[in-house]
Amino acid sequence: MPPRSSRKSQTLNGSGEYTASDIQVLGAREAIRRRPGMYIGSTDSRGLHHLVYEIVYNSVDEAMAGRCDKIGVTIHQDESVTVEDNGHGIPVDIHPTTKKSALETVMTVLHAGAKFGGRTYQVSGGLHGVGASVVNALSAQCMVDVRLDGKVYHMEFKQGIPQGDVTVIGETDSTGTTTTFLADEEIFGDARYDFNTIKERIREITYLNKGLEITLIDERRDSEPFTFYFEGGITSFVRHLNRTRTLRHPQPIYINKSINSTIVEAALQYNDGFSESTSSFANCVNTIDGGSHLTGFRSALTRALNDYARKSKLIKEDDPNLTGEDVREGLTAVISVKIAEPQFEGQTKAKLGNPEVKGHVESIVGEGLTLYFEEHPDDIRKIIDKCLLSAKAREAARRARDLIVRKNSLDTGTLPGKLADCSEKDPSLCEIYLVEGPSAGGSAKEGRERRFQAILPLRGKILNVEKAPPDKMLSSEEIRAIITALGAGIDDDFDLARLRYHKVILMADADVDGSHIRTLLLTFFFRHMPELVRNGHLYIAQPPLYRITASKGGQWIYTEGEKEESLQELKGAKRVNIQRYKGLGEMNSEQLWESTMDPATRTLLQVTVEDAARADQTFSTLMGEEVLPRKTFIQAHAKSVKNLDI
Repeated sequence: MPPRSSRKSQTLNGSGEYTASDIQVLGAREAIRRRPGMYIGSTDSRGLHHLVYEIVYNSVDEAMAGRCDKIGVTIHQDESVTVEDNGHGIPVDIHPTTKKSALETVMTVLHAGAKFGGRTYQVSGGLHGVGASVVNALSAQCMVDVRLDGKVYHMEFKQGIPQGDVTVIGETDSTGTTTTFLADEEIFGDARYDFNTIKERIREITYLNKGLEITLIDERRDSEPFTFYFEGGITSFVRHLNRTRTLRHPQPIYINKSINSTIVEAALQYNDGFSESTSSFANCVNTIDGGSHLTGFRSALTRALNDYARKSKLIKEDDPNLTGEDVREGLTAVISVKIAEPQFEGQTKAKLGNPEVKGHVESIVGEGLTLYFEEHPDDIRKIIDKCLLSAKAREAARRARDLIVRKNSLDTGTLPGKLADCSEKDPSLCEIYLVEGPSAGGSAKEGRERRFQAILPLRGKILNVEKAPPDKMLSSEEIRAIITALGAGIDDDFDLARLRYHKVILMADADVDGSHIRTLLLTFFFRHMPELVRNGHLYIAQPPLYRITASKGGQWIYTEGEKEESLQELKGAKRVNIQRYKGLGEMNSEQLWESTMDPATRTLLQVTVEDAARADQTFSTLMGEEVLPRKTFIQAHAKSVKNLDI
């Protein structure tokens, strides 16, 4: 940073003055294209998928208003996307303020739409008058066809700029809007749509809107269209999420009621697992960080179960109440609210902030659960039995938990003895490698950069937490070492501010055992430190598969494709040696640093969760107690396996 006097003498316009002419005023299109992350969160694949959701949300708003019951989503060969609905159709008459057609206004002006004031849409999702214009501005091309008043109206845009006025291109006896857009490579690079990610989001949206039919077509794949329609709504959603689990009661509990202008829907069902799977939505938007509606739901659930357990003498008079953790173990639930003026935290709507919604949800869910408990005594006894078992397990684990989560994370005297810590104290500059095996751990300790890299060797395969209660999990030495080393706690006690390393890197062998160890670790982090994953702190190291040496020297090879390319290039070479690396322990400290740990040359994969429900289902299927769903999954995906290392 230059000295204060030096900075003071710098000017913006070269004349020695700072004037009004130095202030830039960006139009809506320029603002969106310069700072797309402000509107869609990022410009990686997650932001790319958000473009699709924003246009779909506009059609869903029509469905929630009762004007649409069919939506079609098509991904084309060139990665363009078409979203079509049979709603009212965007108006095309002249807007009194902009003096342009309403269609052009919606597609080019920020905060222009029918979602304000509640006259056209009582409830709505998306970016509230921003979504269509944002998608348009971030698209290389965008075309909109509106079927309205017997005519088909058409308008085209390039990078958000109109390519002409609205024109009539035909006649029709239907109504609705069709939007086709091609995401701009200048913004998103070569990011491509993931069919399964979009499919699961479409599935969620359809569950949340009874009677809505959404068809998804991917022209890049040789497959039939997927059509989603769920008459059971979120009850069907819970059944779907619980389909691979052993259930405590056969039918989900369903609650649906309105209070003032808030519509509350909740469905819940208990299983014999040890983790909670609760999804929350506001106006069909997946609020992955929860908010006031989720807080109200959890409060109502805990209070209702304790009240019934006390009243029915299932909890003794001197025993403590069930805690929130006790009543949420093995819970699968969906909470959905629809409100007139949602207040989201963050532009991409990750958390609902309306304070009044907490009380509305708490009142409706509490009343609904009390009524259900009175009418279904057998079900509630099975649920409370599950909660009491959870309470006993947590009490048995309490001392172990306290020893772990309440230690001062800055007191190195409490850290695991096998941890080789780094000297840097700023967590944002620190990283920790969780290394498979003591041998590889020893090489990593010798080869690391001691200033910012910490090493925690792990012995063997850690416990599968998907099958283990809390007390058994916390009795595992390896898991205790991980929790203590990271310093942020687990579950409800997790505090991201206490995290000692902002990069947590899993480093395991490039073989089947290594893949299994990574999966066990991922299961632990997803179930007990989800915030670590959601905030982008978890990574997977990519050790090399091969070392190819020739007369010109050697190179590390990380994929089979790289190997084939390298061998093609070395066809004039006299001596070519290929060494296969399956274990980290096969490399010395210098090789491990050069191939896997040097920030200048290494490859790290960041672990993200774009679809929590799908991730939850995958972990439950592959790591849970039930064998049949796992067998079915393996049989269904056997043909798609490309490299099987046994």
